[in-house]
Amino acid sequence: MTAADAIVLAGGRASRMGGVDKPAIVIGGRSMLEAALDSVRDCDEVVVVGPHRRELDARFGQVREVPAGSGPVAAIGTGLVALDSAAAWIVVLAADMPFLTGDTVQQLLRRATESTADAVFAMDDSGRPQYLVGVWRRSALVAALAGLDSLVNQPMKAIVPAETVLVELADIADCDTEEEVRRARESLAAGRASARLDLTEARDNIGTGLTPLVAYEAALGEVPGAALAAPITAASPLPRFDVSAMDGYAVCGDGPWQLRRDVGFAGGARPAGLLPGEAVRIATGAHVPDGTTSVLRDEFAAITADELTRLPDTPIRGDVRNSGEDRKIGDLVAPAGTPVTAALRSAAASVEVTTGLVRGPVRARIVMTGDEIRSTGPLQSGQTRDSIGPVLPDLLAGCGVRVVDRVHLRDTAHGFDDTLTDTADFDLLVVVGATGGGAADQLRTALARAQARILVPRLALRPGGSTVVAELPTGPTVLGLPGNPFAAIAVLLALTPAIVAARTGSPLPRRVLGPLHNAAEITAPVHRITPARFAPTGGWLGDATVRTAHLAGLIDRDGLVIVPPNATDGSIVEFLPLPA
Repeated sequence: MTAADAIVLAGGRASRMGGVDKPAIVIGGRSMLEAALDSVRDCDEVVVVGPHRRELDARFGQVREVPAGSGPVAAIGTGLVALDSAAAWIVVLAADMPFLTGDTVQQLLRRATESTADAVFAMDDSGRPQYLVGVWRRSALVAALAGLDSLVNQPMKAIVPAETVLVELADIADCDTEEEVRRARESLAAGRASARLDLTEARDNIGTGLTPLVAYEAALGEVPGAALAAPITAASPLPRFDVSAMDGYAVCGDGPWQLRRDVGFAGGARPAGLLPGEAVRIATGAHVPDGTTSVLRDEFAAITADELTRLPDTPIRGDVRNSGEDRKIGDLVAPAGTPVTAALRSAAASVEVTTGLVRGPVRARIVMTGDEIRSTGPLQSGQTRDSIGPVLPDLLAGCGVRVVDRVHLRDTAHGFDDTLTDTADFDLLVVVGATGGGAADQLRTALARAQARILVPRLALRPGGSTVVAELPTGPTVLGLPGNPFAAIAVLLALTPAIVAARTGSPLPRRVLGPLHNAAEITAPVHRITPARFAPTGGWLGDATVRTAHLAGLIDRDGLVIVPPNATDGSIVEFLPLPA
């Protein structure tokens, strides 16, 4: 991207809407200010002009024009003074346009660098210039502002240069009235509801769109499934002192050696120091005595009376682990983002670290939907046994998620509303069913009412297309799974690791890839997910057909494979192992 700074105007009074904070209005799950800031995320420096907003990331500068509410020209002048860098181009955006994207800004910058004009502005569908969606040559903007006696309450046309370029761009529309806000919400909802993402796109959206959990200090042994929010460094050296690496004899000098009668044990008293020509029996892990030049292994030693010698033709080795050889105080043990695993806990404990700043583990509430679903007791007419809910905790645990409870929700028009607002006790809401377009499928409308931000509207995947992933304004992630048992489990295994990584600030797990020997038999026009077993020669053999209404197809299978469109035999595919 061309080097540029950005000024985002976020102090409009919205007099036509009763004086509301217009940049904070949420459309499509994000505020219009968030839309503007997302579109300039690649700029060198960004300053927001308007009332101070505590929720903004610290990387965004914040200033206020004086007097407050003195118009866009005064705000631009204030923002320009606040910029520390000297990029040749300045992006100026008003935070009242919900459809702004990074591509919008990049198109304007490309046109600016290709022309000799002093400014490039967007033009909406009606042919009207949008002077608050533009890119300025810095020198031209400075000169235009300097040419005014006062910046207060000046119209934008007072600084528009003579030489400009207008670029017609789609979705350039501001929201000045409640009706325009309503239409924008409906437009975004309709577009997003119909979009289908492949798994790569879905995981990318999850990784970049979900908010990480708040970091806190915890005992590492109590937070399996969490990830480090800060690096761990060694609090003591490893080894703490010089120790024997083998069972044998601590010796001083080249030998032969006079063997003393004392013995050094791991955890026992350190033997007295050795004099030249002396040796002492020592165990693996024992503190070697002062004067030790090496440890002679048992298998290399010969003893006659009290004399110790080295067997002929045996190698000369040190076999002493010196203090700090593996870790010195302050050495990095694990960087931020590292999952808290048994290996990490052990490595940290070995250098006297038992606590750390962590995020997670992700806590989940499971919501089973459907009047026809029954977990316990005899089935009544028209009812179906819940065959998914009881196994979800085990599957989620295999993905690093801690399940706090499992509830059943009846099919009612507003049944989800309380569930989506009473969110203090969980970070992830796993909803099974109610994601389609049927009369009883209420999750999507409830998410809209809750002003959730949709990250994955649907999947280009068979089965599992009705999946939805969203973030609630209160913080939790919503993973809406299809009610079909196999589809629900398949999508859960495909997306939950990405959700856990995003919420805990850890990297995505490495994908397991290999050849699918019968891919041509399984492939479809979209990605397909199906059970598979290990092939004797490596890789996998997938099931060409699977009954999705139950999980019997997973019996005696090692995992699932994700088969791309138009795959041929031997194609490299992703494998999702089934948790034990």
